[in-house]
Amino acid sequence: MHISHNTSPQKTPAVVIFGCGNVLLGDDGFGPAVIDALESAGLPETVRAIDAGTGIREYLLDYLMLPTSRPELLIVVDAGYEQGAPPGQVRECDPAAIATKKIHDFSLHQFPTVNLLKELQAETGISVVLLIAQTASVPDLIAPGLSAAMDAAVTEACQRILRLVDYHPHAKARVL
Repeated sequence: MHISHNTSPQKTPAVVIFGCGNVLLGDDGFGPAVIDALESAGLPETVRAIDAGTGIREYLLDYLMLPTSRPELLIVVDAGYEQGAPPGQVRECDPAAIATKKIHDFSLHQFPTVNLLKELQAETGISVVLLIAQTASVPDLIAPGLSAAMDAAVTEACQRILRLVDYHPHAKARVL
């Protein structure tokens, strides 16, 4: 359920974490796997973890359109590919750091998602952090399950996220 479909009053979280990806396509399921691990570890009430699958754009549009629902910090977790990086390597980046030539093939499930993230950061004051793990491979056919390198990267990503949450003034989490 997207924010705009929510009819029950809920407190706006200080931090929202989106896990992006398709769990049926191997390493592309990294984002949802991180969300599962975070939910198992437990998060404070001020933090909301969402498995966005491949539909993050609808959530981002909600944040643009509904100012009262905006978090202070948005963390987006996804699988990606960067030439020469080792499988399972986790990197943090700012949406502005994604080169224009890469906008169309960056994995936050394609254009215009990167532009939406940049606009959210520039126009709304939401801090946006991208946490990207290097894929070992993404199959052409249905093949659920992460590679060993990406499975190990889930723990590292969770630790990084919990550190980001701990540094946030309105949300504290326990470190795994």
